[in-house]
Amino acid sequence: MHVRKMTSTDWAQVSNIYAEGIATGFATFEQDVPDYDQWDQAHIKSCRLVVEDEGCILGWAALSPVSSRCVYGGVAEVSVYVGAKSRGKGVGQLIMKELIAQSEDAGFWTIQSGIFPENEASISLHKKVGFRYIGKRERVGKIHGLWKDNLLFEKRSKAIGIN
Repeated sequence: MHVRKMTSTDWAQVSNIYAEGIATGFATFEQDVPDYDQWDQAHIKSCRLVVEDEGCILGWAALSPVSSRCVYGGVAEVSVYVGAKSRGKGVGQLIMKELIAQSEDAGFWTIQSGIFPENEASISLHKKVGFRYIGKRERVGKIHGLWKDNLLFEKRSKAIGIN
């Protein structure tokens, strides 16, 4: 099992893992997997990673901008997904540790995640790799007609930006 840069040819496996996350109902507000071009436009070109084992992608992570305003240029939103058959095997920690390192190399001083309260595995993963709980955005969006809270977690770099 190793982490490597995601390529466009990984999209079939990556999008399947994304679809599994969407199907849980507590991984994202998204309800449909976008095509690769839409996904590509929404995510930062650096810091796109997959965990692979013998040609099979077990999980993926990427960053997206939180704002188009230049003052937020060093802040990014984390997306991290682990395939259903690969959960509980250390895939999430492996990819998140590498994402953190690569985000700092790319000049990001803060990476953040919005997590549904019922996504206990994601909350646990983020805490294990050093994210801190910032607060709860109540009823911030709807999914399947129901208002959802979102918990905000962030990781501040100790090497980049103001500490």
